[in-house]
Amino acid sequence: MRQARADEYAEFAVARAGHLYRSACLLTAGDTHLAEDLVQETFGRLYVRWGRVSRVENPAGYAQTVLTRAFLAHQRRRSSRERATDVFPDLPGAGDGDASLRLTLLDALARLPAKDRAVVVLRYWEDRSIEETADVMNVSSAAVRTRCSRALGRLRELLGEDLAEYARS
Repeated sequence: MRQARADEYAEFAVARAGHLYRSACLLTAGDTHLAEDLVQETFGRLYVRWGRVSRVENPAGYAQTVLTRAFLAHQRRRSSRERATDVFPDLPGAGDGDASLRLTLLDALARLPAKDRAVVVLRYWEDRSIEETADVMNVSSAAVRTRCSRALGRLRELLGEDLAEYARS
């Protein structure tokens, strides 16, 4: 029985690792080291509770919620402002698409406060509803709408006139 549960967890972890890592990279505004740590922490928490998690309707959504909450908890810590490096490592597939656009958007995301960044990632990267985002962040729907509006306004300020050009790309 234990081996079957361990195999089921391993299969889930392999299937979700890439998606959780990409989400973590967006949440951390490109800090790949912190993103890896957050994904590892997420998988650790899931492993401990896998008996219950495997029975929920949407384990992938549960994993995303754990990741987001781990990120927000990290941001509240005093040491969360430390950054290992500002240089991005070569990632598989990094040559695909427009690298300057990706870096510009990551830089703009990095300038947002952590909770605003989380709202943008959950709403527009994860394509979650306002209610789902509010549930993940433990805030009201009104707070999500307000944060969304302010975050998008701030992104428009940061990206300036180039926003329309980025949207067309």
